[in-house]
Order: sequence, then structure tokens, then C-alpha cells
Amino acid sequence: MCVAVPGKITAVTGSNAEVEFGGVKRSVSLDLVPAAKKNDYVLVHAGFAIQVLEAAEAEETLKLFQEIYANESR
Repeated sequence: MCVAVPGKITAVTGSNAEVEFGGVKRSVSLDLVPAAKKNDYVLVHAGFAIQVLEAAEAEETLKLFQEIYANESR
């Protein structure tokens, strides 16, 4: 199963972005979503941003991931 994870763009350099995932920053390609910009939330899979998300949608998804993690840790 493949999972795409939402993250927030903190910086853009050319066609790459630094994206934050819960305090961890990774380099992500913006080749598939060239209109993405700093402070946008993007859905990331295998190092590529594949979709720009509305902030509310991304935050709700991140909240659900946190709930899943909390339940798995018990």
C-alpha cells in the first residue's frame, strides 16, 4: 500500500521545495505541481508533491494521522 503525506512548504528553490512534516524537513520535487508556493500544503509521495491541498484539509488529515499513531502506540 502506498501512502501520500501532507506537508507544508517552507521554502522553494527552482522546482524543489523544503517541506515540513511534523517538525522534520525534507526536499521535495515540485515538478508535478509547479504552481505550489511557500506556505502551501502539498500531498507528497515518493519525494514528489502530487497535489496542492487546502490548509483545512491538510490539517484535518494530519490530525487523523496523529490519532492513528497515538492509538498504535498503546
